[in-house]
Amino acid sequence: MIGHTEILLIILVILLLFGGKKIPELMRGLGKGVKSFKDGMKGLDEPEEKDDDTEKK
Repeated sequence: MIGHTEILLIILVILLLFGGKKIPELMRGLGKGVKSFKDGMKGLDEPEEKDDDTEKK
């Protein structure tokens, strides 16, 4: 198992490599990738439209 010390060390290395400004962009990209993967597992090939106007046409 990974302990608290190892987790803190990993976080410190990530901060040193990427810097504080780049990490939110990386997490956003990771979140989009996970969402895309989950949609693919459900059988959804295209992302859902959030615009209500497209449904009314």
